[in-house]
Amino acid sequence: MAGTLPFQPLIIIGAGRSGTNILRDVLCHLPEFATWDCDEINPIWRHGNIGHPNDEFSSEMARPEITAFIRSRFLNAWKQFGRPRFLVEKTCANSLRVGFVDAIFPEAKYLFLVRDGMDVVASAQKRWRGELEMESLTYYWAKIRYTPKLDLPIYGYRFIKSRFGMLFGQSEHMSFWGPQFSAMAEMTQASLAEVCARQWVECVEQSSAAFAPMADGKVLKIHYEALTRGPGELVATISDFLGIEPTQAQVAAAISDVTHQSVSKGRKSLGEESEKLMAIMAPTLVKFGYPADFAKR
Repeated sequence: MAGTLPFQPLIIIGAGRSGTNILRDVLCHLPEFATWDCDEINPIWRHGNIGHPNDEFSSEMARPEITAFIRSRFLNAWKQFGRPRFLVEKTCANSLRVGFVDAIFPEAKYLFLVRDGMDVVASAQKRWRGELEMESLTYYWAKIRYTPKLDLPIYGYRFIKSRFGMLFGQSEHMSFWGPQFSAMAEMTQASLAEVCARQWVECVEQSSAAFAPMADGKVLKIHYEALTRGPGELVATISDFLGIEPTQAQVAAAISDVTHQSVSKGRKSLGEESEKLMAIMAPTLVKFGYPADFAKR
């Protein structure tokens, strides 16, 4: 493995639409934290394994040349963003390959963010339908800048392919969005809500299983609802975990935009397919402390 890093890699792990952006933004408003100036860096994580059909990477796929490449990209980002103490990263597809990530960054610390799966399904469906697409040229240019040049044609093709049916009125949603689990391609007869439900379950369960054997002090589990309802207390917990002491003023500024308005919205809007969704989600909901029904929380 490459040499010691002069910073602490801090990896946020969470299913898509679980609040990873909010958590990253809170942290990066504090001193000594920085992150990439784009939403996610999945092309960096997938470089060298771009032909793999999904985002479920094993630790064995972190070959020496892959490890060296990804660590070098992190080191370059650290220099570019002011040499912070903590470099934060939150690509949601990493929830399906925690072992791979940890093989590349054995010194990393993790924030494992879990959100009520029903709220995730409601929000994820909007992304699948393109309703929350970030269409600014600045946003896409930032993602392109962090895509390895040799991989750009492949990602361009996939971008068009995922939206082809929508562009020509053949489908109401993209052909794929978010973390791609191994069985996603087989769910051709499932509804979009069912795919989103299974996507959440796979991300949460696979992450949890990968974190289970890790040493104490390496992983901190966080609930989105705790972040939004008591952000100050949550930042204090994270600060203890990381060994930092931000001032009250710094914390207040960091959490100023956090609200809890989206909590439980999904439970009010997903009634039609409740039985099908609950058959997929109930065990995982209960495991992580969420009610296994569609009643308002």
